[in-house]
Amino acid sequence: MVTPINVAISTQASTSNISTATTNSGDAIQKFVAGDFSKRQAMLSDWPGSVESLDSLVEFIANDELYQGNSGQTYLLNKDDQLFTYPDKKETDDWPSDLSQITLTNALRSALIFGQAKVKLASDKPAQRLQAVEILADNIDQVDPAIIMIAAGNENNAKVKKALTALQARIDFKNGDLPTQIAAVNLLADSDNPQVLVDIESALAADNLDASLKVALIDAESSVSRRIEISTWTGHIFTGMSTASILLLAALGLAITFGLLGVINMAHGELIMIGAYTTYMVQNFFQAYMPDMAGWYLLAAIPAAFLVSAVIGMIIERIVIRPLYGRELETLLATFGVSLILMQLVRMIFGAQNVEVSNVAWLSGAYQVSSSLVLPYNRIAIIGFTVIVVALLVYLLNKTRFGLFIRAVTQNRQMARAVGIPSARIDMMAFGLGSGLAGMAGCALAQVGNVGPDLGQTYIIDTFLVVVVGGVGQVWGAVLAALGLGVSGTILEIGIGAVLAKIVLLVLVILFIQKRPQGLFALKGRFVE
Repeated sequence: MVTPINVAISTQASTSNISTATTNSGDAIQKFVAGDFSKRQAMLSDWPGSVESLDSLVEFIANDELYQGNSGQTYLLNKDDQLFTYPDKKETDDWPSDLSQITLTNALRSALIFGQAKVKLASDKPAQRLQAVEILADNIDQVDPAIIMIAAGNENNAKVKKALTALQARIDFKNGDLPTQIAAVNLLADSDNPQVLVDIESALAADNLDASLKVALIDAESSVSRRIEISTWTGHIFTGMSTASILLLAALGLAITFGLLGVINMAHGELIMIGAYTTYMVQNFFQAYMPDMAGWYLLAAIPAAFLVSAVIGMIIERIVIRPLYGRELETLLATFGVSLILMQLVRMIFGAQNVEVSNVAWLSGAYQVSSSLVLPYNRIAIIGFTVIVVALLVYLLNKTRFGLFIRAVTQNRQMARAVGIPSARIDMMAFGLGSGLAGMAGCALAQVGNVGPDLGQTYIIDTFLVVVVGGVGQVWGAVLAALGLGVSGTILEIGIGAVLAKIVLLVLVILFIQKRPQGLFALKGRFVE
């Protein structure tokens, strides 16, 4: 059984988020560090520890974290120059006098690659065996074809067997006779692996190519290219959907406040930024006071971002916006001033540089749909999180007393007051709800982009576009508008570049508003100004 050599190594991983090794894996890695060249080579050829321990060794070496003390002790040194003992991973200030980094020669590096593939091939987990196939595929010129044939014959998982068959076909194409090569090319025509396309194009560039093989290669080239293009565009659409999800989270709050109060809140982007910085603070708190739970900080950061942004939003509504109701220009200028104040406060507290918010371990990596289509877990999570938030918001607005009051005040404020609805309190609470949603958008953004004082300014215009196109106060209008603007914006950026894409998008929005100023969905009800 075989697995791809997909060593999921994050170049930004630090010792703080390295998974804790078992006692056996610690022993294996410590023995490797203490051994000489021949012992290390022998260990890699027949690794005595677990698959996870060998993955940890690969990660430590790839991140330049593995060190040996002058007495043979094993240490981990992260990118922040924090030294940890191994295997207990406790920070120490007792630095050895002679600390040397563990590096690999070309021979040991090759032994590590194939040793990892060998261990993973023997695993009972299909994902591990699939990783072994990828490892071997990346080093195809050094692979023994007999290993692949035996593994394919013993494999019972359809996905792994397909990967092994494709790898065998690539080997046959490189080394087989003419009938074998033609059969291999015909099999590879169903692939969407970019490396297969490279192999085919290289073969077509050769001189004195057999006519029948050339025909098979041309057909295969067309088929593989088409499959890769489909996978690529699927990836672009997925990226657009994840971008649309973030836009939607930010726009939902603005749709509520703009629809309810008629206030153009220029500080809405800074409420997004506050949510992102709250996520950063929660992360630091967990790392400092609950290091064992640091991998789960995001679960606490989501409600924290909502609450902090909601409270600040309610303060802004009570102190700044409420005295200016009905005066749109003054409100716009006042909220713009608030946005500048919030940005400067963040610069004073955290500095002008971006801060680092690390991905939690369970959202790192990606789901590999095919050789040319990989979907990052963090973006999948953002899409799922947005769906949950939208569902909860729809329930809140349509099935609860608070939602009924919001809809009543939005449609006819004077009549709502006449029947006893406390419109001032509803205004404040609705503004807090919208601000909290912006904070959660900031929490999501912190997982996929940089967190800095100018974060909100990047998204405020797009957020307003979503609200205007979708229709003021309309949740489903915001959903459709966010999907349209997010996906189309991503596709346009690929075709004509980010600057021209933004210009084209703005022109299209202007034309849309001229034809349908009320947006996709008009608010129903009798309005009293």
